[in-house]
Amino acid sequence: MIFAAAIAEAFRAACREEIEAPKPGNVHVFAGGHNMEAAHFLTSAEASAGPLAAPGASVGARVLGAVTASFDAVGMNTNLGIVLLCAPLAAAAERGGPLRPALAHVLAGLDRNDADQVFRAIALANPGGLGAAAHHDVRHPADTSLLEAMREAAPRDRIAYQYASDFDDIFVTGLFALAEAQTRGLTSPLRAVAVYLVFLSSFADTHVFRKFGAGTAAEVRREATEMLLLFHSRRGDCLPELLAFDQSLKARGLNPGTSADLTVATLFADRLRNGLPSRRNDD
Repeated sequence: MIFAAAIAEAFRAACREEIEAPKPGNVHVFAGGHNMEAAHFLTSAEASAGPLAAPGASVGARVLGAVTASFDAVGMNTNLGIVLLCAPLAAAAERGGPLRPALAHVLAGLDRNDADQVFRAIALANPGGLGAAAHHDVRHPADTSLLEAMREAAPRDRIAYQYASDFDDIFVTGLFALAEAQTRGLTSPLRAVAVYLVFLSSFADTHVFRKFGAGTAAEVRREATEMLLLFHSRRGDCLPELLAFDQSLKARGLNPGTSADLTVATLFADRLRNGLPSRRNDD
């Protein structure tokens, strides 16, 4: 179907743009890190795009299918957070109409089956910092809807918070940062760097927080704020400084993966809002 293919390509393009951006602490084409390389992420994006955009699929089925395909392709967790964020956006785009109201409808309809499939995907990916939970442990069958599980996790996980807030960080912080970057004349991949640094400086990255605690997460946020000021003052012309910050974070084992996931979702949402064909052209 034309429309599904367009959603899949929007996802691939968002993933490519993000991996081409020199995002400090995260994997990109300028430098690998954390035992991963850019090729792992590009392969994962290609493998997971089809299941993510599967016509008529539930959010849970999209997540489980995409994570399974990605894990089969590269044998490691590269894009769980990306898929968790992009699957509801893909389902919303399939509905048609303005993206955020459609997304709110998708999120409101999430049920226990969605939770079961997402829990299986999370357990398969086994992300860093995952431990036993007092409520809604992903290693056990779901006992509530996916939306309720995400609401319970929202205070400690920024990806879960998106489900609880109708993706507030994406539609407010992320898309505003993207529009501002474009107003400043930044193009790909520097506009993705701008979005990433805004996320990293706006709140504690929960991937860093889970693994290293509040103090380290706050320090990374402070350093990102300084880098964002430099980035803006030089209109993005600061690759040596970005790569030095990148090396510093990686030397400390710090991977702001949540900020990178939110960046992909922002780029994906932008493409879904502005780059899809009319549903009238769909097969």
